Amino acid sequence: MKKLFLLSIIAVLGMTTVNAQGNLNAGVNLGLPIGDAGDGWTFNVTLDVNYLWEVGENFDAGVATGYSHSFGDSIDVPGFGSVDIDDAQFLPIAGAARFGISDKFTLGADLGYALGINDGNDGGFYYAPRVQYGVSESLDIVLSYRGVSLDGGSFDVINLGIQFGL
Repeated sequence: MKKLFLLSIIAVLGMTTVNAQGNLNAGVNLGLPIGDAGDGWTFNVTLDVNYLWEVGENFDAGVATGYSHSFGDSIDVPGFGSVDIDDAQFLPIAGAARFGISDKFTLGADLGYALGINDGNDGGFYYAPRVQYGVSESLDIVLSYRGVSLDGGSFDVINLGIQFGL
């Protein structure tokens, strides 16, 4: 999995030499697992990288990847004691779209597949709608909902973070 993660990062960064008119962005997010994920995981840290090309006025599209790490909780099971839940890690590989609705606000979404990195995690369909507020030319505040459709459920996280234009 480490090789796959490295290959994804190289692919995204390598695209900067293909088309110099695109925008490379990186972000750091903190989040809370909700729904099914909220029962077994306590906190989330996500790192994002995306490369976007201007497709039209106020519309950009491209590719996105990153790393998501949710920290497992300890759950008390009556009659069995305490059970520790393993951390959950995902590596999303997705298409990205961003639509500027004003000078300061952008709506967007990433759609693709999130590879499960930890043992027993097969990954699944990845979706991440987002809203961004532009603080400056190269800094945005991002609120996102990230979901991974898993066999028999989903792994959902609400994130708040910052994104830097590189």
